[in-house]
Amino acid sequence: MRAQRGDGAPREAQPLDSLMPVRGFCIDVPRPAGVDSFVRFIHAELAPRKVNTLFILVDYRYQFKSHPELTDSFALSNVEVKKIVRACAEDHIRLIPQINMLGHQGWEEHPGKLLQAYPQFDETPWVKNPAHYVWPNADNLYCRSYCPLYPGLHDVTFAVIDELCDAFESTAFHAGMDEVFYLGETKCPRCGGRDPAVLFAGEVQAIHDHLAAKGRELWIWGDRLIDGKTTGIGMWEASYNNTYRAVDLIPKDVVICDWHYERPDQTAVYFAMKGFRVVTCPWRMSQPGVVQVDDMVKFRGSSTPEMKPRFLGIVETTWSPAAVFLNGFYGIGPKRADRPTAQERGSAWQCFKDVFQRIDSLGN
Repeated sequence: MRAQRGDGAPREAQPLDSLMPVRGFCIDVPRPAGVDSFVRFIHAELAPRKVNTLFILVDYRYQFKSHPELTDSFALSNVEVKKIVRACAEDHIRLIPQINMLGHQGWEEHPGKLLQAYPQFDETPWVKNPAHYVWPNADNLYCRSYCPLYPGLHDVTFAVIDELCDAFESTAFHAGMDEVFYLGETKCPRCGGRDPAVLFAGEVQAIHDHLAAKGRELWIWGDRLIDGKTTGIGMWEASYNNTYRAVDLIPKDVVICDWHYERPDQTAVYFAMKGFRVVTCPWRMSQPGVVQVDDMVKFRGSSTPEMKPRFLGIVETTWSPAAVFLNGFYGIGPKRADRPTAQERGSAWQCFKDVFQRIDSLGN
């Protein structure tokens, strides 16, 4: 097939792998009862759309043998995980499991499984969980962090990372590390007075080096590496607590997942110029998601030979339980939004359809 260039001359159509090397999808791990439905979704929806990378947000919903005290409710068995592994292998989809590291150690008033089992790892033990959570609040509590300098922390976290990667037969691990608001707190006897950028970079380096020793890549969300004030991007999709300077301190082979949901900020260029490989991650709004697809193609097409390989592609995110996403995708049951504002701003399932329709059109 031949297509027209902007100057009217024909050009050869490029293979999709060249235009968009990473075509990814990010979703919560399904509950045990939903594994078979999820496997059907992989075969029926992801594979035909040429998805080749799948982030599975697991956290502690796996039946760990190394640390069974960390196994959360509705956790998958190894047998159930292998169903997902086989499905992805059949469809040539790379699996990348995630456990949130550093930040997101809980949600609002609820501590997560790691801090329930090991409360001593908490970066801010003096901050009490409210009976009724509101934001903003006097303690600036959004999600808790663990203290990256606590003795013995990595003995626990590295063991479950290894076990999860082995179960998913993965060559990469996603460590999360987004929206870290508690870090280097003055009352922390280990972190107090230290540079948050150095602390953040140190934890990235530690996880990176552990994975690298086993031949695995590290992927992380990119928001803490962007200066939220200078760019005007703000405190959620970028950093207000000075972690952004870590961008010059972490290994360059870490893959950055650059998420922007309401406006297609072109920070992928920033990360690529810093020497990182980067994927852009839309969520629930189709219009910016489609623009982000076009931007990624533009970045690859207009870059130097050195820069082009750093623009990897697109990973569509979902941020709802797997069953909620699948019900919305197939129009089953009540129309539950993936977040309270989703009804007025679109849905993850529609954005997924539109983004991958746009990606599919690239091959034509």
